[in-house]
Amino acid sequence: MKNNHLFTVCLLLCGSFLTGCKTQSKVAVKENAEKNIVILFENDVHCAIEGYQKLAGLRDAIQDTAYVGVVSCGDYLQGGTMGAISTGRYVTEVMRTVGYDAVILGNHEFDYKIPRMMELLAGLGAPVVSCNLQNTKTKEFPFAPYVVKRYGNKKIAFIGATTPSARYTEEYGFVDEKGNELFNLSPTELPQLIQNAINSAREDGADYVILLSHLGEDPTVYDSDSHSIIKKTTGLDAVLDGHTHSVISSDVVYDKAGKPVLIAQTGTKFENVGKLYINKNGKLSTSLVPVKSITQDNPIVKRTFDRVNTECKNFTEKVIGRNDVDLIVQIGDDKIIRVQETNAGDLAADAIRDYAKTDISMMNAGGIRTTIPAGTLTYGKILDLAPYDNALNVVGITGENIVKLLTAVISDLPEASGDFPQVSGISFDVDAKNHTVSNVKIQNKQTGVFEPIINDKTYTMSTLDYTVSGGGFKGFLKSYPLLASDSKTLSDLIMRYVSETLNGRIGQQYSHPQGRINIK
Repeated sequence: MKNNHLFTVCLLLCGSFLTGCKTQSKVAVKENAEKNIVILFENDVHCAIEGYQKLAGLRDAIQDTAYVGVVSCGDYLQGGTMGAISTGRYVTEVMRTVGYDAVILGNHEFDYKIPRMMELLAGLGAPVVSCNLQNTKTKEFPFAPYVVKRYGNKKIAFIGATTPSARYTEEYGFVDEKGNELFNLSPTELPQLIQNAINSAREDGADYVILLSHLGEDPTVYDSDSHSIIKKTTGLDAVLDGHTHSVISSDVVYDKAGKPVLIAQTGTKFENVGKLYINKNGKLSTSLVPVKSITQDNPIVKRTFDRVNTECKNFTEKVIGRNDVDLIVQIGDDKIIRVQETNAGDLAADAIRDYAKTDISMMNAGGIRTTIPAGTLTYGKILDLAPYDNALNVVGITGENIVKLLTAVISDLPEASGDFPQVSGISFDVDAKNHTVSNVKIQNKQTGVFEPIINDKTYTMSTLDYTVSGGGFKGFLKSYPLLASDSKTLSDLIMRYVSETLNGRIGQQYSHPQGRINIK
């Protein structure tokens, strides 16, 4: 971490909502025990900030007849152009005008590293809750584990929890320049930390306890998915979930005592707004509202969005060139780039290798985000494709270890993985059933011919710092010394490659994947 002074200042700025668990909200509507309660929620917005005006508009439409709260289940700061070009500022400016009752941390809140995250959260004007982010040295928790809000004559406690896997998938956000851990996410203690928060919230008079979860639906090595957490705890009424981009209108999981707990998740990028409904008899239910069906915009949020959108367009509408073919990342809801080679992956890997002049290049599929349809290619579209700030690294690696690396990063097949490689200058076969790699060949830079890899030869490999020191590629490259580094990000490298090497045109050479990864 480069700026400890900034981190201290940011903690002070955040002090109004980082301490104390008993903050009460002031509701604009008249207290009335007969009114229902509606908690609107979102998760994994990933910079789709045009949706916030609809979220606030829906709140406005129902607040005369019900007590209404708004909460976020994480992953809002990064994942799109609006975040990338402002390092999150545009996102928080719009979110502030919504007026959140509680906000939690997703794994991608750590993408700009913790000092910047703290600075951005200080501008939200909302309580940020996390029961499991801990300072490794002091053992202190910088955020309150929960906040209690009043709706009419009822109190609702919102507990925050972030997937422990973020400590490794966004490792660069948790360590200093020497690799020393500054913060952790308490993986083994998470169930007990949530239970402690539940117990304390009940002691504080909470009528309902809601877990705002960025844990997700998929089983993890820490057994810390949302379903597992429910089964290990008692006292939750509902879990509003995030992280896995699942669309769950309403589900039920039974807790440790056999009590049913509601669980819901909205998808991603404002596909839906979630509604937790508590009627006047105390019965809870959840549902999803498609954002396209919301006709009302909140005018204040809309004005803020229009302003930052105009600022953004000054950057993003700059024309870089043209792509004659669709650059494929996903088809429908399937992120195929995480299970196979795609032409977008080929382009990205070629852009890295072309600049670095290395033997091979390899990057993680999770860093390539959005399909780009054929047409005029702008700066904004490239940022949508490659929004993250990870910069170029070069390492030396033997042929034998290249094979071991490839074996590690394809090990999740047939399941999708952000660690799945997209490559340039190398080809190989994959046995997806047995998780083995064979027939590995390296392209001769002079002749262009792919030749069998030599186990004891050291090759140069260009990649991104995320896959070297940031936790990507399953941490395989963490101990490898750098041969070179550069501040250029993947989006910088793609823009350079298109403008200079391809003369402004992505042509038919990228009409389909080029046979570098052959899966059997």
